[in-house]
Amino acid sequence: MSPRPPGGEVPPLFRGLFDDAAVFPPGDLPLVLAVPAHRAHRTAWYAAAVGPFLCGAARLGELPYLTEAPLRVGIVLPGGSATLPAALKTVAGIGPGGILPAGVELGGVGPTAADVRAAVAALDAQLPPGVPAAVELPCGAGLEASLDVLAGTPYRAKFRTGGLSAEAFPDEEELAGFLAGCAERGIPYKCTAGLHHAVRHADPATGFEHHGFLNVLLAAVAAGQDGREGAAQALRERSGGILAGAASGLTAPQVALARASFTAFGTCSIAEPLDDLAGLGLLTPPAPPPLEDR
Repeated sequence: MSPRPPGGEVPPLFRGLFDDAAVFPPGDLPLVLAVPAHRAHRTAWYAAAVGPFLCGAARLGELPYLTEAPLRVGIVLPGGSATLPAALKTVAGIGPGGILPAGVELGGVGPTAADVRAAVAALDAQLPPGVPAAVELPCGAGLEASLDVLAGTPYRAKFRTGGLSAEAFPDEEELAGFLAGCAERGIPYKCTAGLHHAVRHADPATGFEHHGFLNVLLAAVAAGQDGREGAAQALRERSGGILAGAASGLTAPQVALARASFTAFGTCSIAEPLDDLAGLGLLTPPAPPPLEDR
């Protein structure tokens, strides 16, 4: 990795990594608060780290009442491709002055390759030109076949890395299998849920094992270079110091590999991952202004 940028700059490894999922569980921030908070993120010193505002399709119609300027929105469709036409119609009705579609995230896709094939066909037929999309793939026995279908399409894979129950968290081997499967096929991906902190840990309140987003970044590199076992090893690491050292030692090509693979993840807090990176010495906030300038 190239030398860390000076205070107030976001290193390339973390640019655009944090999609703003403030309105989703467990954050559940009301839209009336989440939209202005997102605008504040977009004008802060760390704005380069922040991706689009994520919003469920059912709530798109509320956004025009909360914004006076265009808002880049990632449209989340938990109801699957059947809900895509209505969501696109809502966005078109609002117009480009209100919502700028930053992408579509298609959930509700079944576990078979045929289900993924149908989802891809729906996106091919209905998605406006220039709007990217991700297809959420469930873990399980059909994952490899589903990845085969997604390979060669313009769409990213989306993978759930947590949730509100222990069963929603894939273990290291499951997640490593997904990362390696994407690496083998050249499929970029994003993750959703559970990546609240940089380093792997057990949540003290729930006991759930959470993957760290820094672990996943390093596992993305390992998956491309060493395959599944290398990715699993990176996902198991619990030492922030070891992970920070490894991240600092990434070369520019390795950083590019990490981010071409692991493009983003949804987080209900933008502050928490930034605080973690600062604590690990991977991100330096700007120095406060001199007292006479305050």
